[in-house]
Amino acid sequence: MASVRKIETLAAVQPRKKRVAAYARVSSGKDAMLHSLSAQVSYYSDYIQRRPDWEYAGVYADEALTGTRDTRPEFRRLLADCFAGKVNMVITKTISRFARNTMTLLKTTRDLKEIGVTVFFERESLYSDSAEGEMILTLLAAVAQEESRAVSENCKWRIRNRYKQGDMVSLRFLYGYRITKNVIEPEPEETETVRWIFNQYLNGTGCSDIARQLRARNAPTLRGGKWTAKRVIDILKNEKYAGNALLQKKYIVDHLSKKESYNYGKLPRYFVENTHPPIVEPALYNAVQVSIEKNRLKNNIAKEPSASYPFTGMITCEACGKAYIRKTRKGIVHWQCSTYLREGSGACPAKQIPDAVLKSLAAELLGLNGFREDEYHQRVSAISVPAQNKIRFVFTDGHETVTEWTDRSRSEVWTDEMRQQARERRIKQLGGI
Repeated sequence: MASVRKIETLAAVQPRKKRVAAYARVSSGKDAMLHSLSAQVSYYSDYIQRRPDWEYAGVYADEALTGTRDTRPEFRRLLADCFAGKVNMVITKTISRFARNTMTLLKTTRDLKEIGVTVFFERESLYSDSAEGEMILTLLAAVAQEESRAVSENCKWRIRNRYKQGDMVSLRFLYGYRITKNVIEPEPEETETVRWIFNQYLNGTGCSDIARQLRARNAPTLRGGKWTAKRVIDILKNEKYAGNALLQKKYIVDHLSKKESYNYGKLPRYFVENTHPPIVEPALYNAVQVSIEKNRLKNNIAKEPSASYPFTGMITCEACGKAYIRKTRKGIVHWQCSTYLREGSGACPAKQIPDAVLKSLAAELLGLNGFREDEYHQRVSAISVPAQNKIRFVFTDGHETVTEWTDRSRSEVWTDEMRQQARERRIKQLGGI
């Protein structure tokens, strides 16, 4: 007799849902723009969750940051989650919202494509992993970058024309004043502190002692922070406390990096008198400036350098949050935490980093035979120091690398010229013997 066996039908295997996230950004901190950002977040949250074949992986949103500058924390977090396997697809409104830097856009989309992550640009109706995707992305990103440059140039032209007219542009915060809709009014409590600082300095009290007394009194600061010698000297040098304004002290170097540099003559500066109510009398302000210059000459303090170096403004101490400053001692260039320089190791234990070490590590991580400043600025957006002998490099494509360095002996870092200078100093100390 034939054997009959019932075959059970297996349940169909359900395809795994695609993990989809969205990226949104607005370039201004104005209320209307932030409302637009909120609307984008709501829209994408609903858009993704309505698809039964998609799994909602979140909306990553940056406020008041520009796409030409790759320091966007949410964008970096999104990329990190993509590389961690938490996201399979990213939706964004348009190419210019994702990045206006052509190189950054292409590198980011290529890196994501390699790990199977697709980016969908809604306005252009374009998928980054499609056959024609990269070619079209290259063209559209180049157009977006040129539009960004044109907008930047128009803004610069408008601002510089306002400077010519004597207008104080973009002044939002100034200790001692309250600024609302371009109306500048003294703030009573802070006004007294400013006058006290000027009088103390003129009476012979140093900036470090003034800062120490202010900390002891728990004197409030603008937007929080801590009273330091640097903050005191900045107040003493600021012509606005005498009711005047020096316009265009700084300028933006280029529209991609948005790097701000001090204006030492590259562009015209304009001095405008009686722009707002003074806090200190002009005679007191002028007397303090004379005293500052005398002390500078007496202590042989160099004036602020006009030069800008590859790592200027890019290194942050993770221990205290302050920037690293370039210093030269006995012919050797180092970078040191500004808190350590002002207040000593008790305030911040961060150690100095030789300039040669930074250049060597950057070149190694970028796969170069030697340090190249142009390549460095294109591919590195920031550097931070998390611990002794450790450096974190943050790249423009969003990924980070923490590397270590070892202290080198004097014989390794000294050049023949430095050795000769040391000999000459020693001979001078011994009286020419």
